Amino acid sequence: MSKLYYIPLPTVYPYAYNAYAPINHPANLPRHWNGKSPHPKDHGSQPFVVNIEEAAKQNRTFRTALWTGEHLQVTLMSIDVGDDIGLEVHHDHDQFLRIEAGQGFVQMGDREDQLDFKRSVYADDAIMVPAGKWHNITNIGNQPLKLYSIYAPPEHPYGTVHETKEIAMAAEEHDHY
Repeated sequence: MSKLYYIPLPTVYPYAYNAYAPINHPANLPRHWNGKSPHPKDHGSQPFVVNIEEAAKQNRTFRTALWTGEHLQVTLMSIDVGDDIGLEVHHDHDQFLRIEAGQGFVQMGDREDQLDFKRSVYADDAIMVPAGKWHNITNIGNQPLKLYSIYAPPEHPYGTVHETKEIAMAAEEHDHY
């Protein structure tokens, strides 16, 4: 039978009971979005901390790049009731999406006209989209669908803000990114 031993923590760190205790002066901490601006700016390539759930819920734009690095991008999305993200495919990278608020319907498939994977999704659900899969998410709830997406490598230009789906579609058609 094993014995349990109590080993006191060193007294040099007086906040041992609290994993979120202050360990540095706030001026020296990485930047973070305070949620007060209409939409966050793209903080890419700099250290950044954010409450992603709150950022996604507060976002009011169709798509906003929150962080664009050399190899990764995080975007926030708000999909209006009855609208969708638009059928798309990313041939060279996988995509991760997480629903933070609302209710949606996900479709995926190998061809644009063969979306045989279909699932309802809700807050706290994560969606993995393999490279080369056509996919779409439709808001089937009664409130905006709030989510964030992670692309690796980045999908949209640094600083992307698309207030509406129409603006996003026009930008994608014009820029061909």
